[in-house]
Amino acid sequence: MTILIAVLGDQLTHDLASLGGVDRSDAVVLMMEVGDETTYVRHHKRKIALVLSAMRHFAQELRDRGWMVDYVRLDAPDNSGSFTGEIVRAAKRHRPASIRIVEPGEWRVHTAIQRWAELCAIPVEVLPDDRFICGILEFQTWAQARNELTMEYFYRDMRRKTGLLMNAAGKPEGGQWNLDKDNRAPPRRGTTYPQPQHFPPDEITREVLDMVAGRFAEHFGRLENFGLPVTAAQAREALAHFVRTALPDFGTYQDAMVTGQDWLYHSWLSPALNLGLLTPLEVAQAAADAYARGDVPLNAAEGFIRQIIGWREYVRGYYWLEMPAVAQANALDAARPLPEFYWTGETEMLCMAEAIRNTRDNGYAHHIQRLMVLGNFAMLAGVRPQEVADWFLAVYVDAYEWVELPNVIGMSQHADGGRLATKPYAGGGAYINRMSDHCATCRYDVKQKVGPDACPFNALYWDFLARHERRFRRNRRMVQMYANWDRMDPAQRDAYRSSASAHLETLQPAAAGWAH
Repeated sequence: MTILIAVLGDQLTHDLASLGGVDRSDAVVLMMEVGDETTYVRHHKRKIALVLSAMRHFAQELRDRGWMVDYVRLDAPDNSGSFTGEIVRAAKRHRPASIRIVEPGEWRVHTAIQRWAELCAIPVEVLPDDRFICGILEFQTWAQARNELTMEYFYRDMRRKTGLLMNAAGKPEGGQWNLDKDNRAPPRRGTTYPQPQHFPPDEITREVLDMVAGRFAEHFGRLENFGLPVTAAQAREALAHFVRTALPDFGTYQDAMVTGQDWLYHSWLSPALNLGLLTPLEVAQAAADAYARGDVPLNAAEGFIRQIIGWREYVRGYYWLEMPAVAQANALDAARPLPEFYWTGETEMLCMAEAIRNTRDNGYAHHIQRLMVLGNFAMLAGVRPQEVADWFLAVYVDAYEWVELPNVIGMSQHADGGRLATKPYAGGGAYINRMSDHCATCRYDVKQKVGPDACPFNALYWDFLARHERRFRRNRRMVQMYANWDRMDPAQRDAYRSSASAHLETLQPAAAGWAH
């Protein structure tokens, strides 16, 4: 009675639930490279290369461990182009008694799986993804018990559940749950920052890179100097390297931005984590162990762990709680098309140009670049949130819809009306100036408030508050912002709005069909 076990490209974990408790002599593992997954948005070349290389390495590891693997390559002449098509074909080849799969990360794959039993006329078992610390049903139960979702309280529950950075009395290490106030230092000057570990491509990866360079030549991004980990062993090396070289200063400077410095103290482990080469608990435990050894300060360990077991788990729960409706949310009625410079990087705003350059070259930008530069500008400009979400999903190597969509629709664009975040993450040029060195050499003057030479973020910020005054004036977290607006004389308010309008008129929309 053969079991057909489907393993998706972001499920590359050897103790995956679907691989457990199975007689390997009576099972076939199906892995599928399909065209639909590379083009439902036009993914960054580097992401396609990473996923395919990691899948091929994982398939070889499975064979080495005694599994029979049916591997469907993207360039196979009879490739159906879809998961469902390949499942149907594999069911005919192997005539299994059942199909087994771990629940997928994305809603569109979830809906496709619902049809497999009917199409194949055999039972399909969908198992919970126990690699996450908080299961989908567990999060739904947690959310139902609260009047509003608050990540901080969820994070505390995950600390209690895992025991990470908890003392013997069941209290948070150091007496505080959250040390975010200690994690906002501006960038150091004249510092040589550590680099993520680089893994030279082997024969498998080189073959994939050649295929991607040819087949996806028109996709956004660069492949040069590809060096991401493509196996669990490499990912663990990268984790150890980060803990040793960058984690000690990560907490203090995690929000900083520096021209020409792509990584600063960030780990760039999220691609491996989101593929399944690392698990969230082992990543968080490595940081906790470093703190216990005295190798890193508490604010570094806590800030890093909060991102892993707090925010990452929280947005995954939110995604499954709110889908599919949240994908079309547009509470602020934003309608502007995505500006062309998000693809070209051709803008005189240095903060934007730097973030887009890093995105193009590496498929990477850290969380403040994504939230307070790229996302902030799109929200202030009133860009349609679905176009912003498509862009973020397309351009980042670590982007999967379950993590990208909540961060963009809910946090970055406030398009869910405040369900995920109680206030919009809006900021003017002063924030960017405080957290970066970009403004010192930018063509725009951050100290000028209005006019053609003023930092566009300044006028756009106040224009955004004016446009949405009815929605936000009573928000308890925005009282001070509107108090400042109220103190301005009418001429100053009009100048801000006119300056914002003039800048918005210069924005050229991206070409039609850019995302798909």
